[in-house]
Amino acid sequence: MNDRRYRPEELHGFVSEVFRKLGCNEADAAAVADVLIAAELRDHASHGMIRVKEYYELWKTGRVNATPEVKVVHETPSTAVVDGDRCFGMVAGMKSMKLAIEKAAATGTGWVAARNSNHFGIAGYYAMMALEHDMVGICLTNANPLVAPTWSVSRYLGTNPVAVAVPAMNEPAFVADFATTPIARGKLAVAEKKGEKVPLGFVQDADGVPSDEPGILRQGGSMLTLGGDRIHGSHKGYCMTAIVDIFCSVFGGANFGPFVPPSVAYLPVLETKTGEGTGHFFGAMRVDAFRPASEFKEKMDEWITTFRNATPAKGQEKVLIPGDPERESEKRYRRDGIKLVPAVVDDLNGIAAELKLNF
Repeated sequence: MNDRRYRPEELHGFVSEVFRKLGCNEADAAAVADVLIAAELRDHASHGMIRVKEYYELWKTGRVNATPEVKVVHETPSTAVVDGDRCFGMVAGMKSMKLAIEKAAATGTGWVAARNSNHFGIAGYYAMMALEHDMVGICLTNANPLVAPTWSVSRYLGTNPVAVAVPAMNEPAFVADFATTPIARGKLAVAEKKGEKVPLGFVQDADGVPSDEPGILRQGGSMLTLGGDRIHGSHKGYCMTAIVDIFCSVFGGANFGPFVPPSVAYLPVLETKTGEGTGHFFGAMRVDAFRPASEFKEKMDEWITTFRNATPAKGQEKVLIPGDPERESEKRYRRDGIKLVPAVVDDLNGIAAELKLNF
């Protein structure tokens, strides 16, 4: 059994090398590496090194532009639309969130819609960029059309995550980063590589029958919205997924729903489209646009400590605040190193061999 663990720095260096080989400039390659390694550190392996092969396959099929001209195509003092020119999503994501922060600094809030992009990693990375500026960060994205609306088998929506980061004074920031489905698509991929089943309520087969096979998507199956079925609130998950899709497509001119170009090479790209590429939506809000920053952050400390002191249910040690598990994971992985699934290591070795790199 291989217990090899990797230092974050060596994984970052390898990812940067791979994407420079694909034609990315140094800054863009580093942006991709930053977000992928952040995902691994935060225990979101579904959005970490497993994605290198997916991005590589997309590049080989010409679906991603490694040398994009990312630019602002529409702008007001507090809003903008960014065109990613088919870039790796991290490139558009970084530019868009930085622009939202700049606009918030000038006007109180900043809102940026991005189009013509691709998968950009964990949404939480971009929301957290606002924290050091005493701002609330918000990030949404639409994604692979693999999710069926309630009572449907049509793959019309993505896992469409939401991330919100809120600064505090002495307590760690509140960071919520979650898919609007019971499981992220990448976690299905991890389970499939491990040869594991998934709980019922996550996916269904092509006829709408509940399934525990993480690879059912390759057989025409679909993912379910948050709640799993109508009696457990899947209609509310459907609403959340739909809201994210609208914000990420209609505002900036990206594709919506079933027309979003997939970030996995095994899914075909539809000839019909309603916009340009994948869409994201970013927001930044200065907390001192509402009340003095010190007051706001002290009140957030009070909020956080109040919820930390909630009485745990039987069998539970303590109540967590959104962001707690990820912070603990980051400490652990920085100390002990990151362990990769053997199948992912095989994929990375294969890419290294093709590109004449060492992994």
